[in-house]
Amino acid sequence: MPMVKADGYGLGAVEVARALEAVQPWGYGVASTAEGQELRQAGITKPVLVLSPLIEELGEAAALSLTPALSNLEQVRAWFGVAGTERPFHVQIDTGMCRAGFWWEAFAAAQSAFSTAPGFEGAFTHFHSAESDPDSVVEQTERFRAAVAALPRRPRILHAANSAAALRYGDATGFDLVRPGIFLYGGAVGPDQPAPVVRWRARILEVNRRKAGVSVSYGATWRATGPVALATLAAGYADGLRRSLSSKGHALIGGRRFGIVGKVTMDMTVVSAREVTAAVDDIATLIGRDGDEEITVDEMALRAGTISYEILTGVGARVRKVYV
Repeated sequence: MPMVKADGYGLGAVEVARALEAVQPWGYGVASTAEGQELRQAGITKPVLVLSPLIEELGEAAALSLTPALSNLEQVRAWFGVAGTERPFHVQIDTGMCRAGFWWEAFAAAQSAFSTAPGFEGAFTHFHSAESDPDSVVEQTERFRAAVAALPRRPRILHAANSAAALRYGDATGFDLVRPGIFLYGGAVGPDQPAPVVRWRARILEVNRRKAGVSVSYGATWRATGPVALATLAAGYADGLRRSLSSKGHALIGGRRFGIVGKVTMDMTVVSAREVTAAVDDIATLIGRDGDEEITVDEMALRAGTISYEILTGVGARVRKVYV
């Protein structure tokens, strides 16, 4: 069950889902009714599980044939009120994330309210440290199994594993479904590095040559120590190029690596080198490969002091997407 929430991790949920249809997933995971509605309007008919708790949108979810993830008895009763007991639903069991769901120790007492309902299709949990703490995965899996054991019948679908757990622990945490996320979009999971699926590029607006001592961008935080060539790129923090990449990030031009100099501004960013052979309207690569050089989404995230998820989901709406 691929995660296509947050607009397919910033890449376009509908296009991502259509690409993944070829591998015949069981369904798709989203975070809101609106995200599910977008898939339905695009003609996606497979199950769509809304993983975040729904409060006032359960009726809308039922009308769209979305499957809710119910996290407490109030939600269970509300779902039964708008959809009856036969429409599919999953319940979330909190085994340590402490974000949403029935607490695993209290699940045995709560399950009688829904466990015999025909629509009780699935139960799941979420690992908080699958990429870094194997012991926590063992503990959460044991808690999940203990909670499920309290049910009078096993639901048809159990699921727990995100990208990291699916890659590292496989059968131990796989159950009936896995929920891959960042790995599908080119983000590394610990040492596991997937093939890239996205390239982010920007046009060069100007190329200027300046003498030693000039400053670049707001606040004059960077000054040239010698003659310098400056290329201005049509990308800024309004496009998702993090301001924290100021004088830290890189771009590729003509197969060479250039450093960002000065502050990243809303609409433009300047890179520098001793010589820039590119011309106006040429292309700079912010994420992707150019010749022998490559900038991965994880490299950009590391330089920006964040994670690959935030880089991808932060790409701005005005960045034009081209699907190949």
